[in-house]
Amino acid sequence: MKMNRQRSAEVMVRSRKIFPGGVNSPVRSFRSVGGDPIVFSHGRGKYLTDVDGNTYIDFCGSWGPLILGYSHPAVLSAVEKQAARALTFGAPSEEEVKLAEKIQTWMPGLEMMRFVNSGTEATMSAIRVARAATGRNKFVKFEGCYHGHADCLLVKAGSGLATLGQASSAGVPEACVQDTITGVYNSIEGIEEIFARWGGEIAAVIVEPMAANMGLVLPEKGFLEALRTQCSTHGSVLIFDEVMTGFRVARGGAAEAFAVQPDLWTFGKIVGGGLPAAAYGGKKSVMEHVAPLGRAYQAGTLSGNPLAMAAGLATLTAMEECDAFNRLEKTGQALDALVQQHLAAAIRSGRVSFVRKASFFCFFFGSKQPPRNFTQVASTDMNLFNQVYHRWLDAGLYMGPSGYEVGFLSTEHTVDDVERLVRVVAESI
Repeated sequence: MKMNRQRSAEVMVRSRKIFPGGVNSPVRSFRSVGGDPIVFSHGRGKYLTDVDGNTYIDFCGSWGPLILGYSHPAVLSAVEKQAARALTFGAPSEEEVKLAEKIQTWMPGLEMMRFVNSGTEATMSAIRVARAATGRNKFVKFEGCYHGHADCLLVKAGSGLATLGQASSAGVPEACVQDTITGVYNSIEGIEEIFARWGGEIAAVIVEPMAANMGLVLPEKGFLEALRTQCSTHGSVLIFDEVMTGFRVARGGAAEAFAVQPDLWTFGKIVGGGLPAAAYGGKKSVMEHVAPLGRAYQAGTLSGNPLAMAAGLATLTAMEECDAFNRLEKTGQALDALVQQHLAAAIRSGRVSFVRKASFFCFFFGSKQPPRNFTQVASTDMNLFNQVYHRWLDAGLYMGPSGYEVGFLSTEHTVDDVERLVRVVAESI
């Protein structure tokens, strides 16, 4: 049933007069899927309500942070208590130490860390520290993996398996990406070629260990292991960008889920419990290069902001108390079974493929097999995704408005919720 979103449309008319495209982050503009963005008013549990009063079951979770759903009582209580004490200090607080200690109990390889305010800050800082630790400039990223909007990270692949990147954004000088090498995700041959050519010059390899910015693309057996081997052999720093996967794919992150240990991690989203926060860290021998101990400079007025620290600590604590990973996996297994029940014929015919890992999931349309790299993702049927997307909205289901995004399960979702999601796909195709 078509929903009335007149108030959303009116707000967006005002918004477009102020913000580029009417939004403060590009994907929110709905340009990928067509139509007008939905303007939201409030959320509770698994539900989002827009300014017109329409309610949706949400599978976006603010792009991942809200693993416990919206307005979780423990998180709200922690934020309210901290807000009554102070919004910010710009100085050390015990809250940042408590959260860091909690993170270390989840990820014992994280010997030393630094809090920042966004995933972009975390990734750009991790690369800077890796360069300082190795005395090298070049680093490797993979096409389709997004690591924030720092200049050196906004690159597209050249031709071939191993190429120096080219700027993919206006305003990024070519000089800023001249040391960025772009590889093909899941290509062991490609990473071997890259290190054969530039091994002694490579400071770091940064990778989404489970790529979740080109839909959901899982690492094939041997790929992450090959990255670890090449970095160890050539003295390069392996960075796992777990801004999305951290605290969601497993308690110990991708290092636990895929049994490969990086040298540095970057975190965001869940680490702030819904407030702006991120972190980078790992081996002490690398992190000791961060100022004031070392010469790799990084600073921020709101880094370690006590409100975000309180929200992050409350989120991780509540996840422990509710056995979140087991709950999420049970819902995920129910989703798997429903896909097989309702979409088996469509999967066999190549109309759709489905990928899930932990609390991440993704439908690819016009794809017999789940894609293994960005080129294959880009060849899927985005027009069909866009049609299905609007049917999800009309059925009261909210997902991120792009076929290159993933769906997220929260501890609030039920089997009935995921069945509703799958039935819309089945009816649409």
